Amino acid sequence: MDAIFSSHNIEHLYPHEVPLALKEFLRVLKSDGFAVITCPDLQSVCALVAEDKLLEPAYVAPAGPIAPLDILYGHRPSLAKGNLYMAHRCGFTQKVLVGTLRASGFQTIASTARGRASFFDLWVVASKSARREDEMRALAAAHFPA
Repeated sequence: MDAIFSSHNIEHLYPHEVPLALKEFLRVLKSDGFAVITCPDLQSVCALVAEDKLLEPAYVAPAGPIAPLDILYGHRPSLAKGNLYMAHRCGFTQKVLVGTLRASGFQTIASTARGRASFFDLWVVASKSARREDEMRALAAAHFPA
């Protein structure tokens, strides 16, 4: 594979499964392949929790209002319909996500500034091989939302 795009998937795994999944990403990537990964940013979400806004909408998605509780544990309306695969079983801060990617074997990682205020998520691009900083910036610019 040239690239893998993982949007809001890894938080559905148990913590011990994340390194296994990331190593599988590496296994199927070509030597110059990369992964773009996005997931909730627990640090920015927990700031809302610390402000006692656990049930207040943090933003509105096509599925409706999303509260910090939904970001932490999974989308409540989906879970209530019996879609338990939507439950979140782990979470990440920028430091933890980057560290987990490095520990799993990714050589070069670029990430967004922590906590884009509108969606409370993290974005990283992680390369299987070593890449220059300008290459990683270009990949990030091409694959991260504006």
